[in-house]
Amino acid sequence: MQQGEDSETPSSGTLSAGDVSSGTLYVVATPIGNLEDISRRALNVLAAVALIAAEDTRRSLSLLSALGVPRPRMLALHEHNEAVAGDAVRTALNQGQSVALISDAGTPLLSDPGFALVRSCYDAGIPVRPVPGPSAVVAALSVCPLPTTGFSFAGFLPARAGQRRARLVEFLQNGNPVVFFEAPHRLRACLSDLAELGAGRRIFVAREMTKRFETYLCAEPALLIEQMDAAGQWRGEMVCVLEGAGSDRSAESRERIRIMQILGAELAPAQAARIGALILGVKKAELYDLARQQRSDAE
Repeated sequence: MQQGEDSETPSSGTLSAGDVSSGTLYVVATPIGNLEDISRRALNVLAAVALIAAEDTRRSLSLLSALGVPRPRMLALHEHNEAVAGDAVRTALNQGQSVALISDAGTPLLSDPGFALVRSCYDAGIPVRPVPGPSAVVAALSVCPLPTTGFSFAGFLPARAGQRRARLVEFLQNGNPVVFFEAPHRLRACLSDLAELGAGRRIFVAREMTKRFETYLCAEPALLIEQMDAAGQWRGEMVCVLEGAGSDRSAESRERIRIMQILGAELAPAQAARIGALILGVKKAELYDLARQQRSDAE
């Protein structure tokens, strides 16, 4: 990123309480796992503000204690009370107090409460300032082996199976990779859906990032299920990146599906896989499950 002509030299000094602007809302990123990822600026802002609005005050108090931040004045702001809590925050801001907004982990507002507060502050002319830092989305993309020149972020998938499948169908039509969150107890069902809906489309799963047992896997959904079963890696925080429809690999997958749809409609799966392998120059075993699925759809 190029700096503008009016850009300032970054400050290397420590931040004191007097350096936090009064009547300003600071949106502060906190670690997603490893406490050492907290920025020096974030620590200083959290120690200097008059009030901290947190998604879960008990969890945040434990985090702040571990980070060495003195016990602050806190207010719970979550999806069930955001309207009321937002009013309290704006009142504090209008009285000239500085406020920090934090989530349970990472950068607030990415599938976390707080958007209504930020928008209302803009509408009221109240300054809002970011304190950048850890983000599960950016962290996953930074180590993802799939092409990610552009991407879409979709947050959490719906819990209901039908709604989840509908969303996955939308994702599969996206030319860019789609980043989404999924609960550990629903990830197997999600991957199974993708194995059926997306055939050879690859997916990257970042599990427990920056924590002791962090793991990163990238494969077609059916193979990914086998790998996660073998390693017993179905627990923890998950960030998923689905390969975009515009990738070269995805184009190959679409051609594979097209050919197997034609063969599978007329031939038994084994024969369709054998002929398809000759056409595509791949192993027969790679096409058998797809041929069986296409035959089932045709009947």
